[in-house]
Amino acid sequence: MLTGDIKHKVDSIWEMFWTGGITNPLSVIEQITYLLFIKQLDAQQTKQERRIRLSGGQLIHPIFSEEEREIRWSTFKNKPDAEEMFDIVKDKAFVHMKELGGAESKFARHLENAVFIIPTAQLLQRVVTAIDVLVDEMNDKNKDTMGDLYEYLLSKLSTSGTNGQFRTPRHIIKMMVELMQPTLADKIVDPATGTAGFLVVAAEYISKHYRDELFVKSNNEEVQDHYKKSMFYGFDTDQTMLRIASMNLMLHEIDDPNMEYKDSLSKSNTEEEQYTLVLANPPFKGSLDYSEVADNLLAKVKTKKTELLFLALILRLLKNGGRCAVVVPDGVLFGSSTSHVAIRKEIIDNHKLEAIISMPSGVFKPYSGVSTAIMIFCKTSIGGTNQVWFYDLQADGYSLDDHRRELDLSKHEDNNIPDIIGRFTNLETELSRERSEQSFFVPVDEIRANKYDLSINRYKERVHEEVNHMSPKQILLEITALEEEISAGLRKLEGMLG
Repeated sequence: MLTGDIKHKVDSIWEMFWTGGITNPLSVIEQITYLLFIKQLDAQQTKQERRIRLSGGQLIHPIFSEEEREIRWSTFKNKPDAEEMFDIVKDKAFVHMKELGGAESKFARHLENAVFIIPTAQLLQRVVTAIDVLVDEMNDKNKDTMGDLYEYLLSKLSTSGTNGQFRTPRHIIKMMVELMQPTLADKIVDPATGTAGFLVVAAEYISKHYRDELFVKSNNEEVQDHYKKSMFYGFDTDQTMLRIASMNLMLHEIDDPNMEYKDSLSKSNTEEEQYTLVLANPPFKGSLDYSEVADNLLAKVKTKKTELLFLALILRLLKNGGRCAVVVPDGVLFGSSTSHVAIRKEIIDNHKLEAIISMPSGVFKPYSGVSTAIMIFCKTSIGGTNQVWFYDLQADGYSLDDHRRELDLSKHEDNNIPDIIGRFTNLETELSRERSEQSFFVPVDEIRANKYDLSINRYKERVHEEVNHMSPKQILLEITALEEEISAGLRKLEGMLG
């Protein structure tokens, strides 16, 4: 989460745009994102140059050539002449950014319609200075806050949180990635990608855990090529989100992000059995028109509800043996309609449902108070669900009100996330847990007997402390004694008054 000071700096930059004549919130977000991206490109090459100086060798495929030094952030930010800076950014740096990866790249395609609309040199100079201070302060915190920064910017959109589009908190994304432990062999997709938060965190996880294979061993060209070009995929119907997602991934050394303009649930999306891992928080936006939805999804679950259709889509996208971690609204777990029961039955009986992690309703505040859960399952097409692991997440490290203040992340009562990861990665130790504990297993036959109900409250046993009350006779004796004490006090008071 961003600190109050960083939020204040973002608000100040936002105010600069508004007073400078750019009042469309989406336009403000796009212009800030472009400038952040240009700054981070410079920082990325600076880091690569430092690595080369330490290890020797030559920088291959630099972002900026020696002739392009003037369009690097570290150069033009120091220009005292605002008009000169304006010309460099508008006519050179911005054009260079749009052409990254080559004219035929997917990235260039998404940025084809990107427009630089900052109207004056003075406004640009003020914004560049403010962004420079903002990012340096964020880096000084030594925390990965860029994802949180995007979320804070997006929260300023008047449409944020409507149509079921709730931005997933960064720490929840990280938890889901840690639970799934992606590897270099994976092909990962988010069918409702937004700003590519899940894909970015998955890329960070893989680059951290497989650093030697990706960045040290020079003979792993096939593995490195897979990571940079064919591991990460995302679909969305919002071109602005696709631009942000593409820039986000390129900053994580993904050379040509596979971000596609696509309605995941529509008939035009014919992809099936392509991926080994799905990470997603699909929109819960109510109903769709049957005529727009792919027939093979309706064959699985006859419904207009997007949250159910996305589960059917995920099963279609996954290869056999592929895994999924997906956020669903609580209604998916216990809804009694034919469609609700059918999709739960499909996952439990024909594939392998592994875990349900129940989350408190405050996780998505301030966007929504909706109660959600994380479903983790594996596509097998031959069944395999023997028992399902449930965890009752009661605290995620932040207050569950609209302010979402950071709590003591080291205390279990304030933050259950380390405990979830620890228990899920050692499920054999969970077998002996009682239903009254925070996590436990439930046999699949019991779930089937309960009409495939997956709500944790159906199975969790509540322990009530025994309270010992006094007997009625003892209570009467105490009341009588108390009345006598009051009467004695009144008589004494009367005597004092004469």
